[in-house]
Amino acid sequence: MARIAGVNIPTNKRVVIALQYIHGIGQKFAQEIIEKVNIPAEKRVHQLTDAEVLAIRETIDRDYQVEGDLRRETSMNIKRLMDLGCYRGLRHRRSLPVRGQRTHTNARTRKGPAKAIAGKKK
Repeated sequence: MARIAGVNIPTNKRVVIALQYIHGIGQKFAQEIIEKVNIPAEKRVHQLTDAEVLAIRETIDRDYQVEGDLRRETSMNIKRLMDLGCYRGLRHRRSLPVRGQRTHTNARTRKGPAKAIAGKKK
């Protein structure tokens, strides 16, 4: 099992798909990485040599921000918005949708399970 950027990537999948298990690497970046390292697209992870795995690891470390660093930066950006007290920061603070979605109905994912209101029944 190959371990890249602190993540065990699955061995039976194609390299492009397996790289997407790393937080911060999607379809586009995975394709870019295998093109930089000159690995054929149909190659599977268990077929990679140690040199190829090392090349992938070095490319990711050098050119991309992934896993812990990316999560830390994202959380710091959200914290900055909350400290500024801007509208987006207030929405984050109240755990409401940030990007203009309606909240009268829906938004249950962000708001959590529905809370019963006492005295509503007639």
